Amino acid sequence: MKSFLVIIAILVAFTGCVKKNKVPTAQTLANPSIHQVKVEEVIQTSNYTYLKVSENNAEFWMAVNHQEATPGEVYYYEQAMEMNNFNSKELNRTFESIFFVQGLSKEQSVAGAQTPQAMKPVKNADAKKQGVTVAPAQDGLTIAKLYADRSNFEGKKIKMKGQVVKMNEGVMGKNWIHIQDGTADSENFDLTVTTLDIVKLDEVVTFEGNISLKKDFGYGYFYELIMEDATLVK
Repeated sequence: MKSFLVIIAILVAFTGCVKKNKVPTAQTLANPSIHQVKVEEVIQTSNYTYLKVSENNAEFWMAVNHQEATPGEVYYYEQAMEMNNFNSKELNRTFESIFFVQGLSKEQSVAGAQTPQAMKPVKNADAKKQGVTVAPAQDGLTIAKLYADRSNFEGKKIKMKGQVVKMNEGVMGKNWIHIQDGTADSENFDLTVTTLDIVKLDEVVTFEGNISLKKDFGYGYFYELIMEDATLVK
């Protein structure tokens, strides 16, 4: 899974009583933070297992690292992160809402204690968009320059201009935007930006935000470089 987000984005209600951007209310178990779900449907892919589950009379989808599962089985989990309008290219399917879950277990006592293999990190958009040529913003950088001298920009607020090639809205309360300007440092040609602002696909935009290196959001969302809490520069 190449782009999410990371990494990411990108935040549509479940069928039934599950509220937007909320993990379903945990059932009353020995550990009140542990959730119990029953598997209704299983879809296997090369990297992930997609499960349609029921919890507290609500049905929803979750995704875990590839593992065996059978309809009718009961599982327990503690941590989950919701993603809306998530597209699985392998399934050629978009889930209006899906929870990415760590520590899914048949044993309630170890559901929150497991340390599963990390999800695949999200670093770049799927591919370098052809025909993109965007000059840097005034007092700004090219993507090639940013990556080549990344250590000099860690923790600093900078301006970056580029064309929007991908976006995921409402992930972890933010919009995750991928921009490219046609330049590259080795295989690094794409910059992920988190923002509350709204943009359009293919729009040329300028963002000002803070640069973070080796940012780990958990759930496999690891970015070697990312611009965070950015705002649009008009």
